[in-house]
Amino acid sequence: MKLESIRFKLENSTIALSTVNNSKPYIIFILYPKVVEDKIIITDNYMKTTVDNIKRNNNICLAFFEGERGWRINGKAEYHNSGKWLNFVKELKENKGLPAKGAIIINVEEIKELG
Repeated sequence: MKLESIRFKLENSTIALSTVNNSKPYIIFILYPKVVEDKIIITDNYMKTTVDNIKRNNNICLAFFEGERGWRINGKAEYHNSGKWLNFVKELKENKGLPAKGAIIINVEEIKELG
């Protein structure tokens, strides 16, 4: 399954982002993910634990639903607090008035349809 085929659904959903914290799952909810160049971009406005987790272990899992259908996305995350990706998230209209401290870039390894 290609990321582009679920782009609209992903970008218009609240998604659960799971990282690893001391060998245990750590989940937060994210609004306004973006798909660019076959990557998922998430803004860090107020994250601390999630960013720390990614720096220690970059394996992530995303999940979201639309009605009775859902998708799970596994991948590797990179954190950027300067450069192209930080500039990208700072310019998003959804981040107006928010700190946009960094960008989490997810390289997708697997997409699985659920339900």
